[in-house]
Amino acid sequence: MKNAIFTLLVVSSAHAGDWPQWLGPERDGVSTETGLHWPASEPKVQWRIPLGHGFSGISIAAGRVFTMFATGGDEYAVCVSAQSGEELWRVRTGPYYEEGQGGDGPRSTPTIDGTTVYVLGATGKLFALDAASGKEIWSKDLVAEFASEVPKWGFSTSPLVEGDLLLLEAGGVDGNFVVDLIIDRKTAVTAVALDKRTGATVWTALNEKMSYSSPVAFTAAGVRQLAYFTAYALTGLSPTDGSVLWQVPWKTRWDVSAATPVFIAPDKLFISTGDDSGGAVFRIAAEGDGLVAKQLWQNKKMKNHFGTSVLYDGHLYGFDKSILKCLDAATGAEQWKTRGYGKGTLIIADGHLVILGEEGQLGVAVATPQSFVEKSKYPVLEGRCWTIPSLADGRVYVRNESELVCLDMRGDAR
Repeated sequence: MKNAIFTLLVVSSAHAGDWPQWLGPERDGVSTETGLHWPASEPKVQWRIPLGHGFSGISIAAGRVFTMFATGGDEYAVCVSAQSGEELWRVRTGPYYEEGQGGDGPRSTPTIDGTTVYVLGATGKLFALDAASGKEIWSKDLVAEFASEVPKWGFSTSPLVEGDLLLLEAGGVDGNFVVDLIIDRKTAVTAVALDKRTGATVWTALNEKMSYSSPVAFTAAGVRQLAYFTAYALTGLSPTDGSVLWQVPWKTRWDVSAATPVFIAPDKLFISTGDDSGGAVFRIAAEGDGLVAKQLWQNKKMKNHFGTSVLYDGHLYGFDKSILKCLDAATGAEQWKTRGYGKGTLIIADGHLVILGEEGQLGVAVATPQSFVEKSKYPVLEGRCWTIPSLADGRVYVRNESELVCLDMRGDAR
């Protein structure tokens, strides 16, 4: 009966209180919740539970919280109650991935779509699970099926649902770089794209070295398209068949593109890497019978190491390595900068930056280009915190490599 009730809730509740995927409801790091009241003192800890290694993000839907971690010799996807932190189920998704230099365990964030949650393990095991019970619907081994090679820090891309498609990087050869899944297609094709319900392949594209970024979908110049940020380029693909619409070379020193492309409506994309390439904005425009990406500006003022910048009211907020900055998205001009969080991550909610420093300091600041206006800052975790915060129903979720914490950020408005 509980599962039946949960299924009904998931289907009917794609509401502002959900954070169903990497970077939130619109995959842009901006919460749709309003009327939040940030406590001036340390927020109430609603619950705190042990977890394990990894930097997988936290997804929330219909009162349930999903993430991934590794412990002992295994890796897991886990579902807990948003209210109490009680574990509802866990599913083994692969072996413990040990890297050492940059941390062990999974990095991909679960994607919730209706009654299904999609999870990708560090060694390339992809699962579609029933969100209520954790029961496997289908699974794929990207390494076995697409001749993929596990990246140095493990598979890190977070699956993207785009209509009937499930999209992700596969990292295979012979055009098997991008995987795409589509609902109710029974006939597999020799490309990498999967049926959302069955896992059947629909199309694949590209033949490049994968990196650690996640794809985004957007419409520019009247064309629906997908942006993939690989080790070598920023590429626009057609969601229909995976054909290349445009491409911009972008080679980094260590082949690391970790931040997700940021769409700037109506027709621009911002990308950034942690090396001296810095960041740049490109306009996607029609030219002849196709599309081109034209660079508008590039500078070294926003070098995203692992955290993705967030666009808000025409400005980009993010970490230039260990310096928190605000840039004018139109020109790249620096508006302000501050230190004190290390290499952190952030989201934006109700006109405020919600910042998590890499050593566990949680800060709240006004999202304004005028100056850095910090309203509160408190230690909530210890150790390395490289996972972006998530926010749902007035609660902020943060984690490190040993525990998951739920904070009530509604203050006196409860």
